[in-house]
Amino acid sequence: MKFIHLSDAHLDSPFLGLSFLPFNQLNAIKNSSNESFHKAVTIAIKEEVDLFLIAGDTFDSVTPSPKSQLFLLQELERLINNKIQIVMILGNHDYLSPQKMLLPQNPYFKLLGANQEVETFKGNTQTGFSYQVHGFSYQKNHIHKDMVENFPVKDPNSFNIGLMHAQEERNQVGADVYAPFKLSDLKNLAYDYFALGHIHKRQNLSQQPLIAYSGNIQGRHINERGPKGISLVTVDEQTNQASIEFIKTSKLEWKLLEIKIPHPLKPQELFELIEMNINQNISSQNLVGIKLKGSEFLTEEQEELLREGDALKEISQKLKFNSALVKVYFQVSESIQLNPADKDAFQEAQKEILTKEKLAELSKSLVTKGDWINEMVNKQDFLDEVTELAQVKLGQKLKDKINETD
Repeated sequence: MKFIHLSDAHLDSPFLGLSFLPFNQLNAIKNSSNESFHKAVTIAIKEEVDLFLIAGDTFDSVTPSPKSQLFLLQELERLINNKIQIVMILGNHDYLSPQKMLLPQNPYFKLLGANQEVETFKGNTQTGFSYQVHGFSYQKNHIHKDMVENFPVKDPNSFNIGLMHAQEERNQVGADVYAPFKLSDLKNLAYDYFALGHIHKRQNLSQQPLIAYSGNIQGRHINERGPKGISLVTVDEQTNQASIEFIKTSKLEWKLLEIKIPHPLKPQELFELIEMNINQNISSQNLVGIKLKGSEFLTEEQEELLREGDALKEISQKLKFNSALVKVYFQVSESIQLNPADKDAFQEAQKEILTKEKLAELSKSLVTKGDWINEMVNKQDFLDEVTELAQVKLGQKLKDKINETD
């Protein structure tokens, strides 16, 4: 038996923060999720798999565009025409009512657990190998309850697959809202394979039994770097042992590079340094973020310039493989350090000011701009970036003071 484990396609993903790019380039980036899904289906057909599992968040929202719904229907019909069984669940992003979705009406397609209750699909491969898929779909964006207790006991006469869009329990306020589970409970079910969705990083939580996230099929921002794709699972029908092969489907990849600024540079020299470093470190189409180490050597005008979309666009036009510079981080170099007293003062200020709670309080007036602001200020990477920017500003002021005394 062979099957595909796919998750988190996020069709219609907006790829925020890239609006400065030329229309054709931006449109191609936005279409990359569709291309990745199409490639996954093509692989399934070529490999002649028996089963195609979709572990939630196929759409990025509960209001998918008609174009994306038609695209998904056409891709699923490609599988059906090749007699490949599809079992799909809905996640916390695409918790649509099945009646409002454009889905195949065919025995080769099954939307599992549409009433947010665990349901079992029973099937057989063309060789007569028996398998069961147990899972549920979201019907609201949060599920606070641990759903594992609702999964049935393993059937010893079939290959048992769990299908769930969920996150391991964290015991943190506001974190356990995506069907939180304990890994020990999943292991106790002893299913032959547990196909998970929701976490975008490809990873195996357990080898015996095999419990795995396939990750998403196309990176959507700088924190989703590297190749993305699907899991091709091969099952030994004599022993029920499964093995996973990762297959890349992502058209483009996100990359984060560090570039050192050795001394003050003119704007054109700065641009050329960035362009040269990026081109030396890419071999395919990439969306690139850079960390500028030594940002205390930048003037405030240069720093502001690199925040502008026009500057990123100008640099991007000179990159190979139709790549684009999409994000700039600023860091101080190791050569300019705070003295012990200044360092202690900075750390004390950081404790008092650079906290999630303080930033949340400062952002209250911005809430009307969108819920994403609250989500952003509660993310650790945002807090880290604010801290780095504060250090850059201190480094610039410290450099100026040192120059004044020379």
